[in-house]
Order: sequence, then structure tokens, then C-alpha cells
Amino acid sequence: MEMSATKLRRNIVDTELCIVGGGLAGLCAAVSAARHGTKVVLMQDRPMLGGNASSEIRMWVSGAGTRVRNLQETGLMEEILLDNMYRNPTRNFSIWDSILYEKAAFEPNLTLMLNCACCDAEMDGTRIVSVTGFQLTTYTWQTVRANIFIDASGDSILADLSGAEYRVGREAREEYGERWGLDEADRRTMGMSLMIQAHETDHKCDFMPPEWAYKFPTDEDMMDKPHDCLNKLNTNFYWIELGGLVDSIHDTESVRDELLKIAFGVWDHIKNQGDHGAENWELDFLGFLPGKRESRRYMGDYVLTQQDVESAARFDDVVAYGGWQIDNHLPGGFWMPSKGGAHLQKNRLTEPYAIPLRSLYSRNIDNLMFAGRNISASHLAFATTRVMGTCGVVGQAAGTAASVAIANGLTPRAACAERIRDIQDILLEDDCFLPGLIRKPSTLTQRATLTADYGDASAILNGLDRRIWGNDNGYYGMCNRAVTYTFDEKVHISSFRLIVDSDLDREYVEGNPDLLHISAPLMRPMHHNYSRLGFPKTILKEFRIEALNDAGEWVTVYETADNHQRLIREEISVDTTAIRLIPVHTYYSASMWTTFGSTQAHIFSFEVR
Repeated sequence: MEMSATKLRRNIVDTELCIVGGGLAGLCAAVSAARHGTKVVLMQDRPMLGGNASSEIRMWVSGAGTRVRNLQETGLMEEILLDNMYRNPTRNFSIWDSILYEKAAFEPNLTLMLNCACCDAEMDGTRIVSVTGFQLTTYTWQTVRANIFIDASGDSILADLSGAEYRVGREAREEYGERWGLDEADRRTMGMSLMIQAHETDHKCDFMPPEWAYKFPTDEDMMDKPHDCLNKLNTNFYWIELGGLVDSIHDTESVRDELLKIAFGVWDHIKNQGDHGAENWELDFLGFLPGKRESRRYMGDYVLTQQDVESAARFDDVVAYGGWQIDNHLPGGFWMPSKGGAHLQKNRLTEPYAIPLRSLYSRNIDNLMFAGRNISASHLAFATTRVMGTCGVVGQAAGTAASVAIANGLTPRAACAERIRDIQDILLEDDCFLPGLIRKPSTLTQRATLTADYGDASAILNGLDRRIWGNDNGYYGMCNRAVTYTFDEKVHISSFRLIVDSDLDREYVEGNPDLLHISAPLMRPMHHNYSRLGFPKTILKEFRIEALNDAGEWVTVYETADNHQRLIREEISVDTTAIRLIPVHTYYSASMWTTFGSTQAHIFSFEVR
């Protein structure tokens, strides 16, 4: 029988922006750019989005607000988390996956390529022309040609493929003058971890480990790692960690094998060695894909340092921020003794630090940007920028900057030099917090006279849309009492922008307080009410916008009875001399599905355009 050789299919896609990597950084970059009119392709090597937050790895989202009051990330990150709290009250990881998928798959201007691993790049001097990935599910080579490329892959796949400058490991003290720097630089990194998920039942659950699992008869055998996760729900098995002493990219498979032996041994220790109160606990999930902390970091026009994050640095080209502690996992990982936290190096921050756009584009490849844990930062600064909440706001910043650059025919470096205020204004408008900057109210709003049926509403025009630095910056209005803009002459209003209180500190969310900052808990005890985790009571659920017509009557031009977002922007079309907001109800009840309404609505901004 004669056999004929066939080649795998090839597909070529032309777009404006190509993003490689669909973790939270890549997702936020893609959605942000697409919403601002840029044609985007998002190439992701896994079957789902979310990276370390996905159901494959199951690390919950942490960020600045987890450590410092009032610093919860807003913009796209808060939009995603509120969608999850609203639609996924049991914090099911499959539903979480679907929420992330929906953000990309149904966004106009965005083409999603899942199961597609970037393998090659075509170069023209110092410019990337295209990238090519192999899509395993379709056995197709996908080539994407674009104006600008964003590497959000974590491992910086485009570094090797494009020749972009990067570094691996820890710097010597003399390089940046960092007080925690080493005497001599090395290539050691933080390791990678496997997550465990379990729940408590009402009956005894046996566990038989595989024969190849490591045995840890005593706590000392397990290096005294803190394994009280069944009682302290705001922690996890982060310390099942290896890889910092080897190559955290090329040795991943062998590291994974060792992590599996450790992880099954740890659960065996908790279940079968000593009294850990685990008799009724059942294992739900043990990851086979390690969650990676560190590998390559790109070199940009600016390298963020330990001094920058500890001094709450400000930059003229600020586009994002962080606030998570310096959380430096030492390379030895699991095999390091852990008494007194000896396997970690920490310094808690009290103020947000700025992240400049110059740290988000390559210093030697003209059209390459990056977002996520691979930005231009020293190892010690990276120890705080690496968490997913920060990666998300960095992703939104990179996507927005790329969109502005493409719209103006500029490189990322030129956009930073020539259009930085435009980029910042868009980010502020999209509810991103930028330390040191204040959002400007719309021109039309500034022309109007602001009045309120109750209290002083002037704070809604101060350009600060959150509690910060000891100031509330919001207006506590009575429900069913109007906030009104009146104009000297008839004006055309095409849209409104409203920001309400989503309880960024999660103080008024029903459920276990230990879980309020956790997007998807890993440990679920029966003796806590975890079956339905709450939704922010402060969110304005029902409101309407009314305009004054020529007959002197108030006419409703927009209304909703089921808002669940912090930022609400809607198009309307009305010619009027006055327009008003009437808050009706907030989510203020024992269940997110019913509402009795609170007496007050907390509003940070209400503007018209």
C-alpha cells in the first residue's frame, strides 16, 4: 500500500496586537486593548485562561489589597472578581474558569487561540514580524503577524525567540545598591509549587498514598513546614516548593515529579501521621501542573528595585502599582528548615509603589512589551510585583499602552515619551488607581452645577475613586434622594460614568472572615458556612438616571435593578438642561438574591459626557 506524507496545516492571522500568554496579565492586556478598539489575538498554551489562578493550578488571587487597606486592585481585576462573587457564590473553580474564558471569547476585536504554544518568531532586525504557535487540538501551526507583541507567558518565551535582553536569578548588592542584595549574583530563583484542595465531610475518609510518595512520619521530617491549613483558611501549601536551585524552565518536568512525591507525602502526613484533625477530610484535588513563581525577567528602559518598592516610589510614567509585601521565597524551597520562617524573606509595605511604563517594554526589541511576573524588575522588587493582582493591573496597563501606541503609529518607547498622559487618562477613566495621579472630571460635568437632595456630594468630583490616605473620597447619599447636574443651557449627553463602593476591603461580605480576600478557597471545613460566600453589601444594586424634558418633567433614560459592578458606564442619548442619579437599593441582606436596601448609597463618582 502506498503511503503519502502530508504536512500539518498552517494558518496565518493578521492583527494589530498579539499577546502570548493567557494568565491574568495576558487576559487583562487583551481585554483592555480590545475594548479600546485594537484588533487583538491572545495565544494561550493551555485549554483555559488564568494561569496560576486557573483550575489547573488553583492559586487564589492576591494583590496589594490583601496586605494594605484600601489598595484592592480595581479596573478589570475588580470587574472579574465581582463577576466571580456574583455568579459563583460557592467559588467553584470550573465556573471561575468559565468567567475568565467569557471575558476573552466574547469580547469584540479579540481572537482567542487556546491550546496554542508559541514556538517561533520571525524577526526583521530589532522588530518582531510574527510569532508561530502549534495548536495541539487542531494540529495546526498558527502564525500571527502584528504591529506590537506583548509577552505575558511568565517564562518569557519571546526572549529567546527574539533576542530580547533578560536576566535570571538574584543580583549582587553592588548592582542596584539593594540592602538585601547578595555579595555575588547567582542564577537561583524562587521555586514552583503544587496546590492541594480538600473539604471536610461528616464521615471518616481514609487516604492511601501511592507507594512512590515520600514518607514524613514527623514534623521534623517535613522540615517543620506550617501545615495548619485545615484550621487557618487564609493560607495554603505554598511551601510544597522546589525548583529554585535548578533551571526553573528547562527542569520543570523533573521538578514536577519531585513535587508530586512531596505533595502526596504531605497529605499522607496530615491524614495518617499524628493528630491533625483530618479524619473526616477528603482530598479533592492535587495539582499536576506546578504554579511557577520566577524564571526570566525582561530588561526594560527602567529596572524597578527594592528601594523603589520600599520607598513607595513615584514615576512620571506610572501606569500601575503594587503593594504586596516583599515576599522572597529562598531557593531551597521545601527542603529548607522552616522554623521561624527561615525559608522566607519578608518585608511588609505600608504604601503603594508605582510601576512605570518603562518597565513594561523591551530596551532592545522595538515592538515588544511584557506583562505579568516577567516585567523589568530586580529579583527583590519582583518578590512583590509577582502576585496575580499586581500582574492583572500591569496587564491592563500594557494593553492600554499598546492600544495607544498602535492608534498613533508609535513604538511602545515612543508612546511612553509622547503619549503617556493619554495612556494614564484612559487607565484612570477605566477605574485604575495610579499613585500620585488624580482623574480629571469630564468637561461637560465641569460645566454643570452639582446639587444633592441630601448632604454634600462634591466628593464625587475630586478624581479619587476610593478610600485612600485617610480620606473617604465618596458621597454617602440617601436612597431615593437625587444627585443632580444642572446646565445653563440645553446640552447633549451621550453617556454616564458611575463608580460605587464595592467594599474594596471586603469588610461587609457575609461568610467566613478568613475567606473574604480569597477568590476561590482551597480548604472547606464543615464548621464554617462556606457553601455560599457573600457579595459586597455596599454595591448599588438598583438605580436610575433621569433627565429633565422640555415640559419640565423628569424622564428615565437609564435604569437597572440588578447591577453587580463597581464601574458602570452606559451610553444614553438625551438633550436636556438637567440630569440626575437616583440610588434605590444596595445589596444589603443575608442573601445576594434578595435585597431590603440600606438607607445610604456610597458613591465615588458620577459624571456625564
